[in-house]
Amino acid sequence: MIDNINYADIKVASVFGRYITNGSIQDVLANLNESFRVETIGKSVLQRPIKSITIGNGEKRILMWSQMHGNESTTTKAILDLLNYLKINEQESQELLKNCTLKIIPILSPDGAAAYTRINANEVDLNRDAQDLTQPESIVLRETFNLFKPNYAFNLHGQRTFYNVGNTNKSATVSFLSPSVDIERKLTKPRKIAMQIIVAMNEMLQNYIPGGVGRYDDGFNLNCVGDTFQSLNCPTILFEAGHYENDYDREIVRHFIFNSLITAISTISFNTISNFKYEDYFKIPENGKQFYDVIIKNIQFYNPELKDLGSVGVQFTEVLEENKVVFKPKIEKVGALNGFFGHKVYDCSIESQLTELKQETELCKLVNSKL
Repeated sequence: MIDNINYADIKVASVFGRYITNGSIQDVLANLNESFRVETIGKSVLQRPIKSITIGNGEKRILMWSQMHGNESTTTKAILDLLNYLKINEQESQELLKNCTLKIIPILSPDGAAAYTRINANEVDLNRDAQDLTQPESIVLRETFNLFKPNYAFNLHGQRTFYNVGNTNKSATVSFLSPSVDIERKLTKPRKIAMQIIVAMNEMLQNYIPGGVGRYDDGFNLNCVGDTFQSLNCPTILFEAGHYENDYDREIVRHFIFNSLITAISTISFNTISNFKYEDYFKIPENGKQFYDVIIKNIQFYNPELKDLGSVGVQFTEVLEENKVVFKPKIEKVGALNGFFGHKVYDCSIESQLTELKQETELCKLVNSKL
């Protein structure tokens, strides 16, 4: 189905970058047509509205929510692209939605989104509050789940740049998980169904990012929303939007997430889940944690006084400044970095790369601080 979609035509270009808040999406929601039911389903700790959008009248109900962690916004952009696609392609939308009803919460934690933090305004991780339900945002999601009674749940997140696929030098650009229902990680029927849908998405994504799809660790934690919903016999899928080369704003990755959403919805709507084997889910390599944003090798060629450092591993910290996310380098490790990869590598023994490094003022200042 995605082969017939010109993504450039449906991408909501007015919403971009990493800092996405209620204000960022309000115009998009306001311009949806009467086919979309936009509601305020609750309020955050700081009384910001939590919105939902419902479309379709089919019997198969799909609930999805994004920005449960306010600083994980890529999937929200993909949701807006999905809504725009459904809005401007009425014939395809009718075909896709005649068997499905979608309920979408684009920003579950609007306070976290505004502050660009993982936690909410009470400093609680909402994805560890599925049992205690101490936070208003957690209660909104659970009440929506109980009222909507979804047949499928999509838990949409973003992941850090240090994840790789297996032990390879491939960045985990997109990762998935079919959450466990118990400590033994039992393969229940709903969990297998979630795995089959993930296999469908993985097969599609291999055409775009071969070797770039990872599988998230399935250790059981009932305090996590995905584990809770899966244990309630609702096939639940965790989506993780990761890093693609030079795509720190994740404008390329949002396309991959959009494609994944379309693939998952169409697999459900068109009754093709049985075409995919849940066993193939386990062929997707588990995520590793072997990437740095920057690796500087042979640092002695940059400055002989730093010869004892060997290599330097740098990770970017995301900082909100004047309503924009900036990436501040921080040295995470020095010494031998065998078995690690860099999204950007400077080998100071190569003159051209040394020259390039010296043009990176902030990186040089950071390295010089080790003198």
